Amino acid sequence: MSAARICVPVCVGRSDELPGAVARAAPFADVVELRFDCLEAGQLWPALESINELLDSHSIPFIFTLRHAAHGGRMKHDAAERAQFQARLHKLLAARAKAGKSVAEHYVDLEFDEDSAAEAANTFGDLCGVVCSHHDFDGIPDDLGELYGRMAATGAGVVKIAVTANDATDCLAVFRLLERARRDGRAAVVLAMGEAGILTRILGPSRGTALTYGALDDTQRTAPGQISAEELRRLYRVHSITRETLVCGLVGSPVAHSLSPHIHNTAFAARGIDAVYIPLEVSDLRDFVRRMVATRSRELDWNLRGLSITAPHKSAIIEHLDWTEPKAREIGAVNTLVIVGGELRGYNTDAAASLAPLRGELDLSAARVAVIGAGGAARALLWELRETGARTTLFARDAARAANTARQFDAAPAPLEGARFDGFDLVVNATPLGTRGRMEGETPAAAHQLRGARFAYDLVYNPRETRFLREARAAGCRPLGGLPMLLAQAAAQFKLWTTQDAPLDVMREAAERKIKEVRG
Repeated sequence: MSAARICVPVCVGRSDELPGAVARAAPFADVVELRFDCLEAGQLWPALESINELLDSHSIPFIFTLRHAAHGGRMKHDAAERAQFQARLHKLLAARAKAGKSVAEHYVDLEFDEDSAAEAANTFGDLCGVVCSHHDFDGIPDDLGELYGRMAATGAGVVKIAVTANDATDCLAVFRLLERARRDGRAAVVLAMGEAGILTRILGPSRGTALTYGALDDTQRTAPGQISAEELRRLYRVHSITRETLVCGLVGSPVAHSLSPHIHNTAFAARGIDAVYIPLEVSDLRDFVRRMVATRSRELDWNLRGLSITAPHKSAIIEHLDWTEPKAREIGAVNTLVIVGGELRGYNTDAAASLAPLRGELDLSAARVAVIGAGGAARALLWELRETGARTTLFARDAARAANTARQFDAAPAPLEGARFDGFDLVVNATPLGTRGRMEGETPAAAHQLRGARFAYDLVYNPRETRFLREARAAGCRPLGGLPMLLAQAAAQFKLWTTQDAPLDVMREAAERKIKEVRG
């Protein structure tokens, strides 16, 4: 395992499903992991007996894994059953070797146990590769380096350590350990699970990890934060990422729902730019900027070019910047960071983009507009509406915040509770309510409140049809979704990062394709 490869775990319930699943994995996999612990009761031994046929049918390397339930396994297998599995697997591989069939390219995954790992590694080591693995689903152990040393001492060909990241900065420990393994000349798989660990799955190959794991599909994700093998290969292009690759990303919490990685990575590929765009789950913004962004203090040697900033950090990021464009400073929100000569520069591309869905639909000069929400997105919209001459009213649950924000942008404040929007030309949802995930079923306004308004515009873009838009349609309003705004602000970001015009049609197709895929 000297070169970085994508490993696709196959996790099915029945032995007769293995051939089909392996065939589906093969186009995206450099290695296939057979997760025997996913099999239903009574299916383990029939599946083991089918290995010869699988190995004869495919030239791809396999990893044979029977994961303990305490370490992420799907089914419970006691110590005696696991020992029997290893014995029968060894016998099968030995028989193949004796028959002149190569087995050296395959691997068996053995969980780290200091009392037995070395013995097991020696048992299989003469036949095939051995992966000594450890999984921590709670966080990152304080003795990570010491753990690596003990695992390396087993004699296993590959040391695999999977920890759990709760914030993007947790990934730094993974990259440090990969650098140590590189210096040691040891094959290692080190990654962080969880949404905050996606960074390690994408950049890990360029940092020396022997494998990065990608799911076959949504039903076969075998670890938290595991993205699909197809996305690793086609969207993020992990095989072509190097330490020189330009890195951009989306900073916020949550970010897993975002279409931005699909939009920007597709645009980079269309323009032939050696760049990658990564979702970065960040709760502690100050720590993230200090340890991973600021050129004077960052702990990761990466070619970071720029960042998209989303909720809840659009306002907080300003104090960490070296320069902020006047418009963004007045709005009080930055959604785009560009690194130029070591300087962190902030821009707001939301404001100009916020009215994109309205072009050709509504004359905003002197129009009556209701804006719901008082966060960064609302502030950008209010700034732009003021420039058009619209008469705006700001509705928010927090009356004091609404009054303060409204005063800054020449809007009238109003309470959201019990609000009625009859007589408004346009009602805008500038809150995150309705976003795919835990808030998907929520709306800031119901049909009876929206009745009498002409247009209803939702800045939320995923899902395409939000509850707010459904309520608006029921009220007789003309609904407008937020995807055009997303694309317009992304195109402006692309220009700031690359100096090239964005391929807008390509970006739109990528976004619509992903929305359709998620909708199913």
